[in-house]
Amino acid sequence: MSNTYLMKTIRIYLPEELEKKFRKISMETYGYSRGALSKAAVEALRSWIRRQEVVSAQVEIPREPVKAVRGLLRHVAEGSVELQHQAAEMRARKAKGEQ
Repeated sequence: MSNTYLMKTIRIYLPEELEKKFRKISMETYGYSRGALSKAAVEALRSWIRRQEVVSAQVEIPREPVKAVRGLLRHVAEGSVELQHQAAEMRARKAKGEQ
């Protein structure tokens, strides 16, 4: 079996400070040569994927999600429109720094 991999390109946008730190640490770790950023990105993405797979394995997704949530809000007296208004008010207070 060959160790040749088909490489693909992903274009991402990062905050400037994160990009600078990533470049600096990648090059310190893998050297100041061609491919250092790619090696670090592959390592970071593999690590992130492993963590997400662990989380996903712990979450049970119901076969019929609508049936799974049906009746959960039966005890709530307000209608959906009133709940939306209350949620909007709560978000506005939170944005203003109020509780």
